[in-house]
Amino acid sequence: LTSSGCANHSGDTRWLDVSLRLAMIGTSPQARERRQKWRSMPEINEQLIAILIGVSVVTFVGTLIAVPWLLVRLPSDYFVRESREPTMFARTHPVVRQVLIVLKNLLGAIFILGGIAMLVLPGQGILTILLGVSLIDFPGKYTLERKLVQRKAVHRSINWIRRKRGKGPIEVPGD
Repeated sequence: LTSSGCANHSGDTRWLDVSLRLAMIGTSPQARERRQKWRSMPEINEQLIAILIGVSVVTFVGTLIAVPWLLVRLPSDYFVRESREPTMFARTHPVVRQVLIVLKNLLGAIFILGGIAMLVLPGQGILTILLGVSLIDFPGKYTLERKLVQRKAVHRSINWIRRKRGKGPIEVPGD
């Protein structure tokens, strides 16, 4: 290294040999193929972006419709009950019940993922996550639901939606 911190190449031709090898690598058939693939990437990226925008719009509009519709149908004491009533699936054939439970859990997972996305995209992120959590079956579900609904912003939002639809406020534990 010179006093300026740059490499001094006078008399040393190894750097030229390495540079030539790197230049030759760039002209190999594989390198040309990789460059060709990258040149076609903007088309793929444009398609991907269009798909993501479409999914985002559908999810946004879907949650604007589904979240209020489902929140209004919840009984006002849903989050303070000691036990939950058996679902409508309890009286169906076991195979049908399992299929419906799987579909319900998939829908819940979609809502949770959409809600997480809506934390940075336009939409009702926390409410959508709460809706997804209420659909999925897992241990500790009721505790998590109660903690989410006890957040003041979530509780206010739920009650605002219910009030606009002529329903009473949701009760939360500790009220």
